Amino acid sequence: MDASLYITAFVTLFVVIDPVGLAPIFIALTPGASAAERARIGMRAVVISAILLTLFGLAGKAILSGIGISLSAFRIAGGILLFLTALDMLFERRTERREGQKNDGQPENDPSVFPLATPLLAGPGSLATMILLVGQETGVLHVVMVHLAMLAVLTIALVLFHLATPLARALGRTGTMVVTRLLGMLLAALSIQFVIDGLLDSGLF
Repeated sequence: MDASLYITAFVTLFVVIDPVGLAPIFIALTPGASAAERARIGMRAVVISAILLTLFGLAGKAILSGIGISLSAFRIAGGILLFLTALDMLFERRTERREGQKNDGQPENDPSVFPLATPLLAGPGSLATMILLVGQETGVLHVVMVHLAMLAVLTIALVLFHLATPLARALGRTGTMVVTRLLGMLLAALSIQFVIDGLLDSGLF
């Protein structure tokens, strides 16, 4: 077993998933949530993303080819969905919906599935990375080690999500609003990059 291969796998997934960069985005997506609510949202997002990444690591290429979807098309779709979330953050639509739902007595919007689990944690880049990493070698041990590297990255993301509440408290409402707008802009740019990468990979340009 080549340890350097799995260290490289961990580093690659860490860079692609970017748990450090997702921590402030997690705060922006959960304004006003309590520590317990953030813990539930973070845990749910990590569990769902782990299932998706495992599924694509084991059978991702077969799944996409079986239904006639290319990785480039998958990347473009993820970019469009992420862009819609960025617009919500920029214009505070999520906050307005949340406050309206509180007034109506309805359950709050839960970002754990979308956009946290996908496309932020288990996005086109990380799903494609799992397919590529698993395909580097053959054998059950190799597949297990790649998935352990993925779980280690998601564990780091979960720990950082748990630290989001004291960070949000330190920022205050005004600071959180500023961070939300700034990250909304960055998410918009990231989503456009997903679309551009998908178009380039598709060979249309």
